[in-house]
Parts: sequence; C-alpha cells; structure tokens
Amino acid sequence: MEDIVKEDACHTEGATSCRKSHHPERVKKDLTTRLNRIEGQIRGIKGMIEKDVYCDDVITQLSATQSALNSVAKILLEGHLKGCVVDRLSEGDDAVLDELVVTIQKLMKK
Repeated sequence: MEDIVKEDACHTEGATSCRKSHHPERVKKDLTTRLNRIEGQIRGIKGMIEKDVYCDDVITQLSATQSALNSVAKILLEGHLKGCVVDRLSEGDDAVLDELVVTIQKLMKK
C-alpha cells in the first residue's frame, strides 16, 4: 500500500509561511454554528431548484445566504485585524499591511 502524504498549509505550493489563527473557542464555536446554518441554507436552495421553486424565491434565499457568509467574513476580518495584524505589526512585520489590502480587495469583489 502506498503511503499517502497529505499537504498542509505549511507545505502547499505557494504557501508563504506556516501561520495559524488563534481564535478563542467561543469564536470558533460561533463561526462553526454560522457555517453549519449556511450549509443548511445551501442544501435548502439546492432543494428549491430541484423542486422548481419560483426563481425570485430562490434568489431571496441566495441573498440571505450571501449575507450570512458576509457576516462570517466580518467576524474573521475583525479577529484578523485585532489579533494577527496587530501582532505582526508589533513584531515589525509591515508586509502584513500589503496582505491586508489584498484580503480586503478579495472581500470587496463580492
């Protein structure tokens, strides 16, 4: 049997470092709960399409799901700013600002 080597964030192509976030357990729990709810919304939308539900109703659910995803992104961005960015700036790592600009641009594309 072949040994399977799984790549992690530190060893994937193009990875720049081996950083991890450090969210408090309550934040992780909140994010997980929100993502589970979003997962359910997505399954519901899929079911709506399979049942030929009126397009406007599906779009309304898509909009609600996108809003929920945006809420998750805001929570993550706030934690990133208050934790990771502040920490790296205090260590003299100004490159984090360029990374932050790219991250915000990705969020704003949506």
